[in-house]
Amino acid sequence: MSAPKVVKELLERSNRLGSEPRFTNYAGGNTSAKGSVPNPATGQETTVLWVKGSGGDLGTLTEPGLAALELEKFKALKNVYRGVEYEDEMVALFDYCRFGTTGAAPSIDTAMHGLVPFDHVDHLHPDSIIALATSIDGEKLTRECFGDEILWVDWRRPGFQLGLDMAKIATENPKAKGCILGGHGLTTWGATSKECEERSVAAITKAEEFIKAKGKKNPFGAAVAKYKALDPVARKARAAELAPHLRGVASRDVRMVGHFTDADVVLDFTESAELFRLASLGTSCPDHFLRTKISPMVLDTAPDAPLEEVLARVAELHEKYRDVYAAYYSRNAAKDSPAMRGADPAIILVPGVGMFSYGKDKQTARVAGEFYINAINVMRGAESVSTYKPIAELEKFNIEYWDLEEAKLRRLPKAKPLAGRIAIVTGGGSGIGRATCLRLAAEGACVVVADRDLDAATAVAAEIGNSDKAIAVKVDVTDEDAIIATVHASSLAFGGVDLVVNNAGLSLSKALVDTTVADWDLQHDVMARGSFLMSREAAKAMIAQKMGGDIVYISSKNSIFAGPNNIAYGATKADQAHQVRLLAAELGAHQIRVNGINPDGVVRGSGIFSSGWGANRAAVYGVEEEKLGEYYAQRSILKREVLPENIAAAVFVLCSSDLALTTGLHIPVDSGVAAAFMR
Repeated sequence: MSAPKVVKELLERSNRLGSEPRFTNYAGGNTSAKGSVPNPATGQETTVLWVKGSGGDLGTLTEPGLAALELEKFKALKNVYRGVEYEDEMVALFDYCRFGTTGAAPSIDTAMHGLVPFDHVDHLHPDSIIALATSIDGEKLTRECFGDEILWVDWRRPGFQLGLDMAKIATENPKAKGCILGGHGLTTWGATSKECEERSVAAITKAEEFIKAKGKKNPFGAAVAKYKALDPVARKARAAELAPHLRGVASRDVRMVGHFTDADVVLDFTESAELFRLASLGTSCPDHFLRTKISPMVLDTAPDAPLEEVLARVAELHEKYRDVYAAYYSRNAAKDSPAMRGADPAIILVPGVGMFSYGKDKQTARVAGEFYINAINVMRGAESVSTYKPIAELEKFNIEYWDLEEAKLRRLPKAKPLAGRIAIVTGGGSGIGRATCLRLAAEGACVVVADRDLDAATAVAAEIGNSDKAIAVKVDVTDEDAIIATVHASSLAFGGVDLVVNNAGLSLSKALVDTTVADWDLQHDVMARGSFLMSREAAKAMIAQKMGGDIVYISSKNSIFAGPNNIAYGATKADQAHQVRLLAAELGAHQIRVNGINPDGVVRGSGIFSSGWGANRAAVYGVEEEKLGEYYAQRSILKREVLPENIAAAVFVLCSSDLALTTGLHIPVDSGVAAAFMR
């Protein structure tokens, strides 16, 4: 059954509005439409309300993301509404009005869409509108900007009563095209989808022009010389240094992934005279502070101050932030309030450097940063025409710890095993590395695909998903600076690193007398030296984060087994194997586990085997190169070929919580080779 025309128009309107940052933020706002369709159960025409469901995003909204309700049933809920103190019970009643057997869960904003007596309603969170809504004289400014076209409604927590209030305004003011909700956003309505959208866009544009014409030049005050932004290269370098430490700050209670931005809008705000006053006031729009917490942690050291000095101040400010947040919770919590979810900041502002934002995954962290940029724009607009005044602290608390928000959290799917973890895989562009990248990402990790072949790494990262899931980095593991840059790239992209897979490798099959010093050095430089460098730099980040971590070495059966024509490769693999034991002993104090995997005969998809090693080994064993995988399988105990995915599975197991107390272990993944049994 195809969607009715009214639904198609609603989705098209929603996608247009949701794709324009001027109009609303990610997953912010909602839209609706009313229309008649036959009821499959009765054959009778039924008036239906279609509205964006809870948690959806307007820019990407599709039909399954809509909640559908029988309008007359929904309007009849007025008969059982018992008043503001019983608001929360109304959301549960929305389900009794559902039309059909599918669709998204209705959101708390459904009431305004269902009760306002127009067929099409938009509720959006534009920065320009919220700037007026959070001005100390917002009602006066709204009247000055819009006259009687867009009216003012004092702040009220979203819910059934707000829907009744707005319906009353729309009914009593036939000239009105919408209203501004104090401290919150914009709602417009229209007889057609086109009219509603045009009214939304016109109101937003008018507010932007009003602020531009009326606003003062420097609403954040003069720039403070102490906080002048570093040059771009120095900013990135300092951000990369700070990132693991700050991720540890944000993750004391719950593991977080990070995002960094040094956008001009952030740097302008963080070097301004009004930074500390405005930041302490916090955000206002519910969509903002639900993702950013009520206020950020703001560093007050110079951007180029010695790192040790900065980190000492970070520790002091973190403890202060936690105390302030705990006091905020204690002041406002009722006996039946949910437990405090965590006292760490979700936004950390570093003047002269940029903004670090945090969330349970990269997308959430990135969106939190985007929301705080929205908040900066709101504060700028409000300060330019008036004085910024967010909603009262108790109102913020009642939203943040609302039972309905708690229920939304309970509906979230169970996190994947590696959710919130950040992995770097060297040699990630092919073979075992590629399979490992794909497996770790499938288990929830963010992945840095590191390879000397950037095209191959980029292809693997794209196979995983967008930059919220994986990034590609070109790295020569023999180059110390390139290794440092790889860890910095991970820190800037995701906040730090939790898991390293030392997989980069190559092999040359030669007899002892034919092995040159260059052959020997090349293999030791790539595998022994490369693994050492990557482990060292990753360990620095892991220690800074104070969250433990995992380092996994892809060694080889040849680290134990003695075979002909293999001196350089076998010796460097033995080096890697002992690095595992040495580092397990050293890093355990930091809860960093170090383990190894000993594969054998992984021919399929292998860059090593396809680059000449396969032909050499086939010659040594007297078999055709195309049958080398089969040969390896037949000489094993289990008689099964070892695939890259088998190695990737072992990596996952070693890094999972099921083996949380295992370190210094080598796991053979070789289909059973008795000569390589660990002794």
